[in-house]
Amino acid sequence: MFSPEVCKEIGCYVYRLIDPRNGETFYVGKGKGNRVFAHINGDLSDDGSEKLKRIFEIRNSGFEVQHVIHRHGMDDKTAFEVEAALIEAYPGVTNLAGGHGNNDRGCAHSKEIIEKFEAQEAVITDKVIEILVNRSALDGSVYDSARFAWKLSQARAEKAEYVFAVLNGLILEIFLIDEWKSATRANFPEFSHATEQSDRFGFIGRPAPKEIESKYRRKRVPPRPRGAANPIRYHNI
Repeated sequence: MFSPEVCKEIGCYVYRLIDPRNGETFYVGKGKGNRVFAHINGDLSDDGSEKLKRIFEIRNSGFEVQHVIHRHGMDDKTAFEVEAALIEAYPGVTNLAGGHGNNDRGCAHSKEIIEKFEAQEAVITDKVIEILVNRSALDGSVYDSARFAWKLSQARAEKAEYVFAVLNGLILEIFLIDEWKSATRANFPEFSHATEQSDRFGFIGRPAPKEIESKYRRKRVPPRPRGAANPIRYHNI
């Protein structure tokens, strides 16, 4: 544990948690004081997370979670940026969020940056839920990346007609919503990380009609407030 004197000196820091069984970085975090050790010991209240499951697996195998303090002595704003960059550098991490600013200012090819800033801004007139997806969505199903599993207002979500899957400020895909369900294993057995009970939601849907796709696809969403971290945004709801 860090002593009070050390805590005062190191300020805000960014760290990685490492599985000693294979050397894999499985979590990137930001904190102050002894937060890194609270994570290593599994003391934080995030029951059911993939990160906590990995920590318990490591400890039950007779090992201790390893860690690296990547940068220290930072203010919160700088630490958020370092954390976000490391989350992108280690794509297998169990972080639920993609990192501060990753969706708007994260890793991108120069062509993507040009497209983003030259794209026409969408004029959203339909009832829409905008969902920020991680870059890993490009490697698989954008639909699966967008539909599971989110903390949101069920009442507002059920008023929405469409979901926008958004990456780097651009609308990747649009889905027509058929139904919202609790993000449990019973409702979404195809997702291995689904749990028996959940306070999150997922949706069942299908590609939006052609006229909706042509209206919004590859257009830029309106700017988000600086520092906004919630991956969910509602339009006209």
